[in-house]
Amino acid sequence: MSGKQELKNYLLDDYKDTIEYCNRMWKGGLSEFPPAIVTCAITGGNAGKEINPNLPETVEEQVESTYEAYKAGAVMVHIHAREKDNPAKMSFNPELYKEINKKVREKCPDIIVNNTNICGREIDPKAMKLGEPMTSITEAGAEIGSVDISNYFAHLKMPPRPGVSDVPWVLERGYCISQSDAMDAVNKMKKYGVKPEFECFALADFHYLNWLVNNGYVDALGGPHWIHFVFTTGSNWNAPEFMNVLKNITPRNSVLGIIAAGAQQWPVLTMALIHGLHVRVGMEDNVYIERGKKADSNAQMVEKIRRIAADIGRPLATCAQARKMLGLGEPKKWK
Repeated sequence: MSGKQELKNYLLDDYKDTIEYCNRMWKGGLSEFPPAIVTCAITGGNAGKEINPNLPETVEEQVESTYEAYKAGAVMVHIHAREKDNPAKMSFNPELYKEINKKVREKCPDIIVNNTNICGREIDPKAMKLGEPMTSITEAGAEIGSVDISNYFAHLKMPPRPGVSDVPWVLERGYCISQSDAMDAVNKMKKYGVKPEFECFALADFHYLNWLVNNGYVDALGGPHWIHFVFTTGSNWNAPEFMNVLKNITPRNSVLGIIAAGAQQWPVLTMALIHGLHVRVGMEDNVYIERGKKADSNAQMVEKIRRIAADIGRPLATCAQARKMLGLGEPKKWK
């Protein structure tokens, strides 16, 4: 789809068929595919300045980093607020997210504001006990909120972190989301006018997501389902053929984006662009701009994915195009 043509046929269903994919490639290479939505996940909820001193933690740093990424071409920002008295710790306070959202909107008039919502429960790996559902952030009323549709345990080796430990430490955590938790989360998102962004971490998660969709528990709030698949280190296959599997098992009426953590980020995101999918960059997922060189900013990472897209001929979405593809209305404002 060239830049002069009307924005249409942008659902994954419209071009995942092999013959349709090839016809588009024959006619115009990647220029015939929908413009790619570039999301920037500026901070994340785990690593901080101990990993890269340029990672934004405070409210002011996050807002400025978002503004720089926006100017570089990001059309959506994914936000994890940090506690003001301890920026090393992720916050679940919806008022803090509202503060960040409001300040982001003041500097970035049409960027799509996406707050992490999580919505599942933490698992204490030693006691094997479940925490309460993590849905409080939904009350901030972001335009889009992520829901982690997955169940997993993680064992992460972390470097020294101010406010946590002066020596290297291990982060052990588990996460799960039941069917009832997912249904409750989606209903709460409807209440606050938040469009779900479903983050899947393994192929089995698509069974879960398809169950929610097919049984009518997912209301995309006027548009297609927005899904990100996350390539995390060692948990799934970052091979080109794996992308075809993802495309084929994605629910109908969907827009699919790809997230890739660590060193695999740039090649995996390049594969995603070639497959006609959308991409996320940012320091939540990777703090290196290239091997051995830490990123100076989130904007630098947006600029790199823009160069890659330009070199292979894939158009990138404007904020207005991204809003249309995801069924969003006018930019939301916070009081």
